[in-house]
Amino acid sequence: MRVDKRCSVLIHPDDHADGIYQDVPAHDAGWAHLNFGARRMRAGEEWKHSTDEYELCVVLLGGVFSIQSKWGKWGTQNARINVFGGLPHAAYLPPDTEFTLTCRSNTLDIAYGYTEGSAGFKGFLITPEDVQNFGIELRGGDNASRQINSILPPGSSCHRLVCVEVYTPSGNWSSFPAHKHDNRVFDEKGKLVEAKLEEIYLYKFDKPQGFALQKIYTSDRNLDEIAEAHTDDVVLVPRGYHPVSAGHGYNTYYLNMLSGSDQSLANSDDPDHKWIYGTWKKMDERLPLVTLEMNSVG
Repeated sequence: MRVDKRCSVLIHPDDHADGIYQDVPAHDAGWAHLNFGARRMRAGEEWKHSTDEYELCVVLLGGVFSIQSKWGKWGTQNARINVFGGLPHAAYLPPDTEFTLTCRSNTLDIAYGYTEGSAGFKGFLITPEDVQNFGIELRGGDNASRQINSILPPGSSCHRLVCVEVYTPSGNWSSFPAHKHDNRVFDEKGKLVEAKLEEIYLYKFDKPQGFALQKIYTSDRNLDEIAEAHTDDVVLVPRGYHPVSAGHGYNTYYLNMLSGSDQSLANSDDPDHKWIYGTWKKMDERLPLVTLEMNSVG
């Protein structure tokens, strides 16, 4: 876990012999629940692992894999070559699951989040068709337009994990107007209006020199950081608001893994910026940046 000396929440990739380029245990991140990793594999290479006390979500960033466990043997038919090549596959595995994941393409890029889980859930494969059926959401408007693909959305048959991916066109803002999810809050009717969540962003770009800026701040500015994220960088969101701005000329992708008090995305807006809702004139015509029709591998 190679922390940027200029920014305490920015984690640079650190390539290891086993292909792991991001490894962020919860205790190193300074929080309680969410662990994260990302790795590249070569043709025929296997990852044999047990989830132990954790539930785990593996997301296919690019390539083809098969995965075998007590829940079945699954393959990623009609996969994406990279994150800009279509919709994702993913696999959810509950605690106490031994599995073997095998690279079935020349190269494979995967990411995975894991957190303490509970018994009673079953493993399942998430296909690009499933992601499309969840609903490809075009959110915001004008130069705050972006695309959200739900992978393990609230309401999924799991314990704590939530997973989505976001595409932000060149020069646009996302996660904006800024929101936070660092306190568990209910309204007067008992409805959850904000969950207490830990969140990780893994970044990719459509050009190797691409970058984005992410601000993480609290209202009292006890936390006030600006991260300059490049390909394969991770940004930690332990608390506070966390908007993103995509560098002009560079379409931006980030994978969001979250875990915490609830299997939820309930959040609160920064009151300084709520006025922006309702001012947008139209959705960015460049969206969607990826579709199911783009999937073509395997």
